[in-house]
Amino acid sequence: MTIFNFWLFVPLFCLCCGLLAFVGKRKHLLNVLLSLEFIMVNIFWFMAQAFGHLGSDLYFVLFFLTLAACEGALALALLVSIVRSHGSDNFGSFNVLSC
Repeated sequence: MTIFNFWLFVPLFCLCCGLLAFVGKRKHLLNVLLSLEFIMVNIFWFMAQAFGHLGSDLYFVLFFLTLAACEGALALALLVSIVRSHGSDNFGSFNVLSC
């Protein structure tokens, strides 16, 4: 039982590290997107372990993974669009008033 508890706290610890990276490092858009993907992977890891030990079906976990992959594809498209229009993904170079 203690090994089960340990393996549930590892993804939660990694999730907290991802949240700290998301809040603390906001200089480049790529850093923000990578920390969001790290958070999503850790949530997936936690849900897979929790649902696996409970003995339930993992359909919801696969649905969550599908949504995380779609979110990553949309974020990559947004990053490419911003780099093409602004020349960089640095948040300091964005002007709020320009379209």
